[in-house]
Amino acid sequence: MASKTAAVEVDAGGRAVRVSSPDRVIFPASELGGDVTKLEVVEYYVAVADGIVRALRDRPVSLERWPKGVLPGMKLTARDATHGRGPQGDAFYQKRLMRGMPEWAKSVRVHFPSGRRADQLCPDHVAAVAWAAQMGAITFHPWPVRSIDVDRPDELRIDLDPHGTTSFVDAVRVGGAVKELLDEVGIVGFPKTSGKNGVHVYIRIEPKWTFTDVRHAAIALGRELERRTDGVTTAWWKEERGDNIFVDVNQNCRDRTIASAYSLRPKEGGPVSTPVTWDELADLDDPNEFTLRTVPARLESVGDAHYAIDDVHHSLEPLLDWWRRDLDNGLTDMPYPPEYPKMPGEPKRVQPSRNRSDTSGNIV
Repeated sequence: MASKTAAVEVDAGGRAVRVSSPDRVIFPASELGGDVTKLEVVEYYVAVADGIVRALRDRPVSLERWPKGVLPGMKLTARDATHGRGPQGDAFYQKRLMRGMPEWAKSVRVHFPSGRRADQLCPDHVAAVAWAAQMGAITFHPWPVRSIDVDRPDELRIDLDPHGTTSFVDAVRVGGAVKELLDEVGIVGFPKTSGKNGVHVYIRIEPKWTFTDVRHAAIALGRELERRTDGVTTAWWKEERGDNIFVDVNQNCRDRTIASAYSLRPKEGGPVSTPVTWDELADLDDPNEFTLRTVPARLESVGDAHYAIDDVHHSLEPLLDWWRRDLDNGLTDMPYPPEYPKMPGEPKRVQPSRNRSDTSGNIV
């Protein structure tokens, strides 16, 4: 039997983080590069400290853990650790604090749509990120709130997800249309690659509205984008999306999260969800150029494209005006995710093919 590799210590912003099994392969070799070890994953997060901490600071964070590595055939279970049953499967979402959390790491209590409550990691230092990576966390999923008020989001998230035959290039095109809409109402958006095939746009907002308000604003923006741009849909039901870029407005619901800026994604080569400028996005055709091995040098040479994201917090009123206008014109709310209880104003939550009436609330 081969002997286990001795643990090593990594300096994470002045704090020592112990890394066990440092030679464990997390991302096997691919055409994007050689094997990526557990130690390299931890060192990556230390190398992008400024960017990852900016993305996670003082936010409750759910962890996507792949403790055995992102190996062929492994699957991410839909179950998570919110029910006290512990991890299930090869990879899972960790929504409760892990055992052995260092005393210097911070946490915050949140509650879920089910009514359950949990304490979650709330990073304020890169050492907390490095420790989570040592525990098998590949991707960090922050809530759009700060620990000071976990019920008032300070961020609206636009998730552009290719569906059907559409691709990353189509998401880039629609991202440009998002910028035009935001410019029209005086809102600054910050784009990034999803680390897969999509595009995300983040908007800092004043922390004065509820999750429901923010979701309504996202629906209004998505519908306006759908009106003005070819190849866009807000249809919640997959059977209605067709070959379009899907605007996932439900990513703004409570406990629905998106991979943070500078998070690794569980795909071969260790791709990274990477902040870009609008000009860079317009010229980008391959998100795989951003990986664990290329992003640290990029951050050092050109800086963080989200550096100024916290400089201005916008009002939601221009988007909520669109929401109220749409209600006046006969549109309704849209279905919530399946784990939600029936929500006020929500149409019947049933697939259109199983229901004779039109309950989607989408534009027709």
